[in-house]
Amino acid sequence: MNKLEQLIEEYCLDGVEYKSIGSVVNYVQPSKYIVNSTDYNDDFSTPVLTAGQSFILGYTNEIDNLYDASKENPVIIFDDFTGAFKWVDFPFKVKSSAMKMLTENGDETVLRYIYHIMGNIGYSSNEHKRLWISKYSVIKIPLPPLPVQGEIVRILDNFTELTAELTAELSARKKQYEYYRNKLLTFGDEVEWKTLGSVCVMKAGKTIAATNISEIKSVDSPYPCYGGNGLRGYVKTFNQVGEAPLIGRQGALCGNVCFATGEYYATEHAVVVAHGINYNARFLYHLLIAMDLNQYKTAGAQPGLSVAKLEKIMVPVPPLEVQARIVAILDRFDTLCNDLTSGLPAEIEARRQQYEYYRDQLLSFPARVNSETEVSA
Repeated sequence: MNKLEQLIEEYCLDGVEYKSIGSVVNYVQPSKYIVNSTDYNDDFSTPVLTAGQSFILGYTNEIDNLYDASKENPVIIFDDFTGAFKWVDFPFKVKSSAMKMLTENGDETVLRYIYHIMGNIGYSSNEHKRLWISKYSVIKIPLPPLPVQGEIVRILDNFTELTAELTAELSARKKQYEYYRNKLLTFGDEVEWKTLGSVCVMKAGKTIAATNISEIKSVDSPYPCYGGNGLRGYVKTFNQVGEAPLIGRQGALCGNVCFATGEYYATEHAVVVAHGINYNARFLYHLLIAMDLNQYKTAGAQPGLSVAKLEKIMVPVPPLEVQARIVAILDRFDTLCNDLTSGLPAEIEARRQQYEYYRDQLLSFPARVNSETEVSA
């Protein structure tokens, strides 16, 4: 019997009490902490936060009216319109009033337990209505005694800390990859330079209806479908064969580069760059990323990259054996940083799923007979 099982046997044999989440946390309105100017700069020191996916919107030089969170006094920021939330343990400002700051209320719970339980609730909304007072705060959550809460937090934090370590390693490896890519792909007069159009054949893909693209691979949709931002899904037919870099050519996806191989479908949002006999396809892939093709897009509300403009870009053409040596180095970094089946992203995803599994298992309790009966967690 492990420690948690012992604690549950000691404290929770007859179930646990369920209470509304709003009864065990306090909330603070963000008005006092809203940033005055959104003129952000990475040289500034104060982060401006959102509870959404982007989290840190930028940095401001404003130092008055900070929300003074810390390791000793953390806070959960809660998006009052979507239900998204983040754990914060450092001083910050906020961008708008669409947020609540949640802290402990009394001695029945610890805030970190609430953070994990909010993930277990998994609430989200696409209605433009404030959620905390009317909906979220009345959700019932299991509230075992503090020793049980503490052990659950310890177990789940081990998973989140491992994920954080892997994420930090991934960030470091991406910087390392970028450094070596730029170093290895910097050439001068020692190699021949030619226009991209003279060493490659480029053509835009073809339109396909979104309804014909499946999210999963199947017998009916076996072929990968690539758009301006990489893999979009799977389709029943293909229009390309071989291996080639693909360049996003429209809108916000201008200049994005991905790599396709085998039989696949390229949509109208991608330019297929078929390499010639003097170009290694993977060398070209790494080179196009390093070149930052976004700089060649047209200006306007709907920026674009034309094939004609791409064909005129000058590129180095080192000997094939040099290209192969460079590819061998950069492909190792690329696999480590980007491969969803064997690289760090795959390991991070596996740890995330493991955390979610154990979180859902550990935070499921039978309700005590005299507890509130409407359980929503």
